[in-house]
Amino acid sequence: MSDNHRIVIFIGLFLTLTSIRITDGSVVSTGDFNKDFFVTWSPSHVNTSADGRARSMKLDQESGAGFASNQMFLFGQIDMQIKLVPGDSAGTVVAYYMTSDQPNRDEVDFEFLGNVAGKPYIIQTNMFADGLGNREERVNLWFDPTKDFHTYSILWNLHQIVFMVDWVPIRVYRNHADKGVAFPRWQPMSIKTSLWNGDSWATRGGKDKTDWSKGPFIASFRNYKIDACVWNGNARFCRAESPTNWWNKNKFSTLTKTQRRLFKWVRKHHMIYDYCQDKQRFQGNLPKECSLPKY
Repeated sequence: MSDNHRIVIFIGLFLTLTSIRITDGSVVSTGDFNKDFFVTWSPSHVNTSADGRARSMKLDQESGAGFASNQMFLFGQIDMQIKLVPGDSAGTVVAYYMTSDQPNRDEVDFEFLGNVAGKPYIIQTNMFADGLGNREERVNLWFDPTKDFHTYSILWNLHQIVFMVDWVPIRVYRNHADKGVAFPRWQPMSIKTSLWNGDSWATRGGKDKTDWSKGPFIASFRNYKIDACVWNGNARFCRAESPTNWWNKNKFSTLTKTQRRLFKWVRKHHMIYDYCQDKQRFQGNLPKECSLPKY
């Protein structure tokens, strides 16, 4: 059996298991962007469907755009279906992330880096914990994310943070706080999205600039799901294991066997940058978590 056939089987099995899991829990989202989110900048560049179930943002030479959740959360899972900027998207950045917006902020980032037509989209993920970032990883997507919507998810619990693409884990950041590694566990975070011009760095280190004649650049969002603990000032409530806080249950404390195979497949065939391999950047003194287990 070929590697491609194996991965299709693994993804199919994982989707089945996930569809069973996600019915268990307390969904706090309404599915209406107008009710759960507010526009943070450039309302003229944000378009929402009449029923509130779909939203798009545009980038042109005048402005980009952004929106954020009304609530803040401490642990849970966030899913968002996104269709990225089609065609020549070099220089554009679509960001989808969670952040505490504090000076010593915690932040969990998806950044989708546009590319020249015909070249693969790149996902850059990053982690900030207690204000410290510089934890970038990059993977080439194994499909064209501009042709249809795909689901991008963040699972955040006491044990780990998992970045997923269509339920396939592409990155894991474990809680090694007991070993002196900072981990987001006390600060509530809101959900934010934005579309902006990052051509100073986003595509080939800034060599490929945004071609404004190809604009406006459009990114679309729909079918989000927020299954998370709404922050009410009591961290203990969100950290407790309970039927509603399903993400804190022991079975979500690490990757499953199927998830591990998918995770290894992504890192073997699609990873193009890992800060934990960049000895020159860190002058041979890699961050502590780089030598610790990922699951």
